[in-house]
Amino acid sequence: MSNNTWELVDLPPKSKPIKCKLLFKRKRRVDGYVERHKVRLVANGFTQKHGRDYFDTCAPVARIVTIRLLIAIATIYKLVIHQMNVKTAFLNGDLDEEIYMEQLEGFVMPGQEKKVCRLRKSLYGLKQAPKHWHQKYDQAILAYGFNINESDKCVYTKFDEKRNGVIICLYVDDMLICGTDLYQVQLTKRIMSSEFDMKDMGQANVILAIQIVRDDESITLTQSHYIEKVLKRFNHMNCALVSTPLDPSVELVKNIGNLVSQLEYSKLIGCLMYAMTCTRPDIALAISKLSRFTSNPSELHWFAIRRVLKYLKKTINYGLCYGGYPSVLEGFLDASWIVKDQDHASTSGWIFTLVGGAISWALKKQTLITSSTMDSEFIALASASKEGEWLREILYEIPMWPKSLVPISIHCDNQTTLARAYNHVYNGKSKHIGLRHSCVRELITNGVITIDYVKSSQNLADPFTKGLPRDLVNKTSREKGLKPMTKYHQ
Repeated sequence: MSNNTWELVDLPPKSKPIKCKLLFKRKRRVDGYVERHKVRLVANGFTQKHGRDYFDTCAPVARIVTIRLLIAIATIYKLVIHQMNVKTAFLNGDLDEEIYMEQLEGFVMPGQEKKVCRLRKSLYGLKQAPKHWHQKYDQAILAYGFNINESDKCVYTKFDEKRNGVIICLYVDDMLICGTDLYQVQLTKRIMSSEFDMKDMGQANVILAIQIVRDDESITLTQSHYIEKVLKRFNHMNCALVSTPLDPSVELVKNIGNLVSQLEYSKLIGCLMYAMTCTRPDIALAISKLSRFTSNPSELHWFAIRRVLKYLKKTINYGLCYGGYPSVLEGFLDASWIVKDQDHASTSGWIFTLVGGAISWALKKQTLITSSTMDSEFIALASASKEGEWLREILYEIPMWPKSLVPISIHCDNQTTLARAYNHVYNGKSKHIGLRHSCVRELITNGVITIDYVKSSQNLADPFTKGLPRDLVNKTSREKGLKPMTKYHQ
């Protein structure tokens, strides 16, 4: 009520109010300890009608790639990293639409039982709430001289002539503040606290269930507690250990019999996919293959996914470490051409590293049926080139990063693909990849990327396209920055 979120009014004719309810939740720390109990008033936004109760709902969210990139930059420049949280963030947005809500059952104002709440501020549950909150935050922070990074609209920077300043990364209501010194960080905190009701969390140690562990020379991102929670949930804390996430000798095929525990399988895939997306690129191939059978899993698929859990149990203390060399951005790509897939679709995989740790990675089935290894590799090259261009642009807009950017070196283990990338002559037989060829050629001509040859044994993207033996799994994991940590960090 102190936020003036609504006012009680008579319901206008032909207007229909939406309902609301209270949600109760336990707020837990990353180790599972209950930190506090929360209660929140939520509007039933699913009853809203488009064109009447809301119009646009678009709201940007920082990519997890951006967070990893900023952590790597903080390692290079020894930045101070603090964290803040916006209390009741969505209640700060100003509503443009005319929305009425019923009074909460049990909390109806005496004598005004027939009145409804005319919403003045955004409320949790409304479809437009994220958009209005982000607009409010943009207006507030831009008024203090911050600049928006055009490549990621949730990154804000402010630096002076002496290159002292801060980088802010906003993920809904969680805020990472990376500053050149503690004074710049504290100044930014005072600015934020003057605009919103904030919770100062001090030095950053957890973001999106990812622990941030820092020492003198490096920063490590780990999800050990999250993986432990997944193992406990699916009864694999005492399982046997394996050294590879995928058995290459096991061929995963479509289930033609009865499905087995489909709901549990889907839940497990979702849990493992979050770990893979955030800090564990070493399980990307296994999760990519197993997720294709989510609608109809068999015992064979359950056997394979249990192997992933056994591998994670063995490597539960792995963390993604940034702190090595070189401090340049480079990429690796690979593709498999129709390897036993019933739909004849190839697989693309690529990864970018900075200061010894993986920054961005992806593994996808190709939507275009290719007729050769070169075609499948070139499709992977085009996809990796787009990501490389985006990474280069976001780095260019960070004031402390050198503006004389060298082309990003993308390594490929197929010499025919390299020859095609640098070939100016268009071959009519390659019409199906003509657009991709033009895009790659333009990036090479403009000095955005270069394509270099690398042996398959040194290609970090090789584990994204095929199952590897134990020694190669360990080798490529270390080169991606995945290293064992000596103990769990609270």
